[in-house]
Amino acid sequence: MDSMETRRNAIVELINTMGTVSFAQIKNAFPNVSEMTLRTDLKLLDEANRILRIHGGAKSVQVLIGTDDFLNRKSVRHIPEKQRIGEKALTLLREDTTVYVDSGSTATVFARMFPDQSNLIYTTGLSCATELAGLSRPTVMLPGGKLNRYSQSVFGFSAIKELERVNFHQAFLGITGYHPGAGFTCGISDEAILKQTAIRQSEQVVMLMDSSKVGVKCSFMVCGLKEVDVLISDGKLPDALLEECRRQGVTVL
Repeated sequence: MDSMETRRNAIVELINTMGTVSFAQIKNAFPNVSEMTLRTDLKLLDEANRILRIHGGAKSVQVLIGTDDFLNRKSVRHIPEKQRIGEKALTLLREDTTVYVDSGSTATVFARMFPDQSNLIYTTGLSCATELAGLSRPTVMLPGGKLNRYSQSVFGFSAIKELERVNFHQAFLGITGYHPGAGFTCGISDEAILKQTAIRQSEQVVMLMDSSKVGVKCSFMVCGLKEVDVLISDGKLPDALLEECRRQGVTVL
């Protein structure tokens, strides 16, 4: 690996670690590299979708999309774990109910497994809607909103207002991370508000989260454990989290 590629990988690692960095912080981290070279690095990394350039610095794509990577890259990670989560989520489904299916790779796996039965399904995930499109019995609703091209989902004011009109029996939510001090978090404010709306409108809140998300803390809090009814994971959650779930009355599957 040449020095240029090594340097650019190090820049990406710095930005991913810090979430958002100023150009001054990048210059301090690479004191022997010229300002012009660093600006070129940021431009090319942005064009490669490895970071997002912002005014005065750069932001991690991980923070931007509110998930842990581009959806097409996430979809090939932790596949067995996501399949186990999807199978467990299926056991909670009831026919003739209204459900919310969130966006993200785990929710997409769940949508792929969804039975061809009578349900009213709202989803903000374009990939979820695509998976559900092959079913004949459910009615699938895709709220309008702003397109997040990274996570292939819709979010924003329009989507939030539409969800506020619906009473859900169940909400199946994906999440970016869980941290004991911050609860369940994601990387976009509007996305957090959308998830909070789905939580408020639902009789049962089901969180879909593999164990790799534990210890991850993003910018915006979605909710705490006390607002979740069921946490579905891959059977690898740490004992401390399992104990806290028992204390909060959260069912773990």
